[in-house]
Amino acid sequence: MAKVFIIGVTGGVGHRLAPMLIEAGHEVAGLYRKPEQKADLENEGVRPVSGDLMDMNADDMADAIRGSDIVVFSAGAAGSGKERTSKIDGQGPVKLIQACQKLGTKRVYLVSAFPEAGRGGEPNEGFEHYMRVKKQADVALVQSGLDWVILRPGTLQHEDGDGKVSLGLAVPYGNVARGNVARVLAELIGQPSIKHELIELTDGDTPVSEAVSALTR
Repeated sequence: MAKVFIIGVTGGVGHRLAPMLIEAGHEVAGLYRKPEQKADLENEGVRPVSGDLMDMNADDMADAIRGSDIVVFSAGAAGSGKERTSKIDGQGPVKLIQACQKLGTKRVYLVSAFPEAGRGGEPNEGFEHYMRVKKQADVALVQSGLDWVILRPGTLQHEDGDGKVSLGLAVPYGNVARGNVARVLAELIGQPSIKHELIELTDGDTPVSEAVSALTR
């Protein structure tokens, strides 16, 4: 089993993913910012590592993830302003890439954004900025030389989901439960032969295990 580090372990996807990985036998560590989050992580079996993604540089990131076999980046600014979006959604993955290259950590799973997200509504500069920096982070990871998987979920919903999805290199746009995003990530981590793929995800009709297995080449 692997040592997995989750950046975003206290978020909507990360806090669902951690127990799935632990149940599968992995050792899980994660980054937390607020002091009161430490005990909750420990109680869940997650090794807590203190750090603020806004302030960390690549060396700080390397110190945090040192010893990990796999890193999952599921953190996000959640619409809290352009500066936070730039530093978390844009610069965060870049600092992680630099840390992984320094340490020799190869496997990275990045939660990105569905290309059609937000289309059809009124233009919003904050959201357009978010989409730009997400794409920039995707490009940086693809060009990194690491063993990456980029997961592009549709509009995230605050539900656990039913474990059935639509998953592929290109699927119709739609909503997806955060719990289903976590399930897909856990399944992908269990199938390391799937790498160098940009994968789109929405809720659907196919059980997660079948949907992920269908991606194997």
